[in-house]
Amino acid sequence: MKKVVIGMSGGVDSSVAAILLKNQGYEVIGLFMRNWDASLNNDILGNPTLNNNICPQEQDYNDAVAVCQKIGIPLHRVDFIKEYWDYVFTYFLDELKNGRTPNPDIMCNKYIKFDMFAKEANKLGADYIATGHYARMKDGMLLRGIDDNKDQTYFLSQVSKEQLKNVLFPIGHLNKKEVREIASKYNLITAKKKDSTGICFIGERNMTKFLENYLPNQEGDIVDIDTNKILGKHIGLMYYTIGQRRGLNIGGYENRMFVVGKNLDKNILYVALGEDNEYLYSDSCIVTDVNWLGDEKINKCTAKFRYRQPDNDVELEFIDDKIIVKYPQLVKSVTPGQACVFYLNERCLGGGIIKEVRKNNQKLWYL
Repeated sequence: MKKVVIGMSGGVDSSVAAILLKNQGYEVIGLFMRNWDASLNNDILGNPTLNNNICPQEQDYNDAVAVCQKIGIPLHRVDFIKEYWDYVFTYFLDELKNGRTPNPDIMCNKYIKFDMFAKEANKLGADYIATGHYARMKDGMLLRGIDDNKDQTYFLSQVSKEQLKNVLFPIGHLNKKEVREIASKYNLITAKKKDSTGICFIGERNMTKFLENYLPNQEGDIVDIDTNKILGKHIGLMYYTIGQRRGLNIGGYENRMFVVGKNLDKNILYVALGEDNEYLYSDSCIVTDVNWLGDEKINKCTAKFRYRQPDNDVELEFIDDKIIVKYPQLVKSVTPGQACVFYLNERCLGGGIIKEVRKNNQKLWYL
């Protein structure tokens, strides 16, 4: 009997994934990862409100215990707090300091879930590792999950070919409704549990208050890029991303002005009027930290520049360890620091991190 070690998050997706694996005849072992020390901060510093004196992370663990007991599999617990801090949270802070918009969930998959977790699973004698991601593996290829609304290959784009060997995604062929129906059929405590939001394993918290513990606020001017008029004050460039319109607090302009750029040297946040303002659009970008999963390099495919974004037709030019991505039809709010993920129909070809955004051969965003 083949042994599978599955990451149990305390959510419905991993719960159902474990059931399906057991029904398929595998020896299934659950492994819960603790990646953040909730005691580092208290509620005043931005932690989620405690529920019955149990922090959300501990509640997730208790739910994972209940599910594993219900379906009759063992559950182990491992701490990756230091590793998460070193490889994910430090990256997150560094990107914010440099004015970019990071995606820690992608780095969590690369360094924690499919690296540290896999090593721990090997200690337990795993033949395979599994997660509750909405994705599929076929003939060594990473494919989109069947549920377009839940497909998570975007977040797996930095996981290497080697890391994807011997990986199972048991729910990739299901949609969310079907997953919850299975959980209800087995009367699992997670069947109606709300999906987690917020940053992976840090959870739902007041991000502004939370970041104040690690990065000092530097108030500066909000400037209309067309008129050069000062419209108000921002609370720190790290709290804003390209295309954002809410939370600008600039009086009568609320919901009509959009963030279009940042000047780190002068600590200026640039905004422009209208959701179709020309400053929001670009025609190419430079992508670095490339993780290519395709069999060979190609020059035409589609790409997503943000999760849930529709596919965009792109042309690729590989230069050394980077890719120049061209999209002459123009794409809105392509943002430095975010992932650019490549697809050929249902296959995920990998991706990289957007280093620079351009239009008419000019660098945008004034970073």
